[in-house]
Amino acid sequence: MAHGASVTSLVIVILAAFLTPILMHRFKLRAIPVVVAEIIVGLIIGKSGFDIVNESGSWIEILSTLGFIFLMFLSGLEIDFSIFGKKKKAKKPENKGIEPPNPLWISLMVFAAIFVLSLGLSYLFVLVGFIDNLFLMTLIISTISLGVVVPTLKDAQMMKSTIGQTILMIAVIADLATMILLAVFVSIYGEGGGNMWLLLVLFGTGVLLYFVGKYYRHQSFMETMTKGTIQIDTRAVFTLIILLVAISETVGAENILGAFLAGTLVSLLSPNPELVKRMDSFGYGFLIPIFFVMVGVEIDIWELFGNPQVVLLIPLLLIALFLSKMVPALILRKWYDWKTVVGSGFLLTSTLSLVIAAATIGEREGMIDKQMEGALILVAVLTCLITPIAFKKIYGRFEEENHKQTVSFIGSNRQTLPVVRELDENLYETHLYHTKVDKVDENISRSCFDIQELTDYDLGRMKELGVFDVDIIVASTGDQVKNAEIAKFAKNNGVERVIARAESPELDQELKNLGVEVFSVMLSTKALLKAMIVAPDVVEILTDQDSALFQINMNNPMYDRIRLREFPFTGDVIMVRIFRGEDSIVPHGDTELRMFDHLIVTGSPEYVEELKMQLEYCEWC
Repeated sequence: MAHGASVTSLVIVILAAFLTPILMHRFKLRAIPVVVAEIIVGLIIGKSGFDIVNESGSWIEILSTLGFIFLMFLSGLEIDFSIFGKKKKAKKPENKGIEPPNPLWISLMVFAAIFVLSLGLSYLFVLVGFIDNLFLMTLIISTISLGVVVPTLKDAQMMKSTIGQTILMIAVIADLATMILLAVFVSIYGEGGGNMWLLLVLFGTGVLLYFVGKYYRHQSFMETMTKGTIQIDTRAVFTLIILLVAISETVGAENILGAFLAGTLVSLLSPNPELVKRMDSFGYGFLIPIFFVMVGVEIDIWELFGNPQVVLLIPLLLIALFLSKMVPALILRKWYDWKTVVGSGFLLTSTLSLVIAAATIGEREGMIDKQMEGALILVAVLTCLITPIAFKKIYGRFEEENHKQTVSFIGSNRQTLPVVRELDENLYETHLYHTKVDKVDENISRSCFDIQELTDYDLGRMKELGVFDVDIIVASTGDQVKNAEIAKFAKNNGVERVIARAESPELDQELKNLGVEVFSVMLSTKALLKAMIVAPDVVEILTDQDSALFQINMNNPMYDRIRLREFPFTGDVIMVRIFRGEDSIVPHGDTELRMFDHLIVTGSPEYVEELKMQLEYCEWC
């Protein structure tokens, strides 16, 4: 009978998780994060609402725990460690005119201020008698939710901006620091406390596994085994998670620490984007929604509001969370305007996963009661409801001061020089590097190009010169093996787009598996000649400047989900193709535009520019 109730409850939770995003889309609730909506649905079907879920069943408990573990893994995986090594020269903000220092230093200063202020505010909560443990309350107040910060910055088109990178880095540092401190907290105050040195076993194992993974990840046999029914990379990730979770529990730490460590290790190894996509699909498509729905199920709001102390705690804690982020954000005022500072402070106030973790641990260890745990989780949910909306309203649409993308061309020759000459100077800042200018190109290059000569293509030396501190790397030397070496190094150093010349099919496939875009002079010439014979009109479109193909990025939510036949644009622009993630779509009248689509269009330049202004920019968001 209990088994049947457990399965029934699981079916209800799965259905709730499935229907939540559909209902959000139907009622256009885009401002609310999906995970927050899942908690709200959990409140409706759980103790606070209809109470139709039996949370004590073995099925649902196991899947909910796995969901929490996988959430912590993906939180670690979300951390982009390459941002700590980037040394791009920061742009001067228009409003202040003062050049900001490296975002890393600003982030460290802001987080240090957040932690100190959180400590002071926590002391007040202890004095008043809301909680006994100062350390636990400090962790709860100082944490920041990467899961809310990252998508909000992406929606605002701010991930590449200096202020966006600064906000992201503050959240990353807070996520790392609070997770490690939470592990220290458990080792000190948990059962069998005082075994903090055992954490070294966990971290030592993590370091060892990192070097093992780094050695094997580019082995040829590994690439073969990632395909078909073997999927060795996916098996390796799940093995890593379970192994580190098991070690974490063995040494007396929380299982979520092992999962978080597994995520950071995979992130450090620069995983294949396809692998990350599979992990996201599995986590956010199955396990994690079960966990968040169950978080809502277990909260009894009526019992919370029946306790006057808890009712008083909720607004006070919200105020403390805002103060702990808003006041340190004032450090940014030296370089940015008030709108940016206040908006950043609101966004950094968002908190969720680690508060849930800390509250759960605190209740289990007897430091807080069930009502206090529910209140802390409820406050975390409220911050995720308030902060993204407030950030959008305060900050508005991000307008980058300089839209130029920086490109490093490694190899100055007949392939790269004409391309550099034709790139729009208003959109691209180009840098050319070569070991020795070819005699055949010498006159052209001296008169038209600024080429920096190198003794050789030493990777360490090029890194010191800042060759890899750009948006795009183009490796086009005469040596395809050297091109591959440069491309791999660039990918490992966090360059987002890497283009390399490779003539051999084997090297072509190897680089594509690493996320490198590959071109071949021989294959390009052959393809162009064939196209001129088979489809001369297509070649005319590609080469004619008046009817060329253009890419437009769909960033305006006003046109999200609108059908092409209903699109209010009467220019002579023709949509040739829509790229959506990994899919390539041939558009027709019933095709819907989606956010972040890449549209390939052709038409007169003035109409293309008008369409670009409509789709890439939003006046009201």
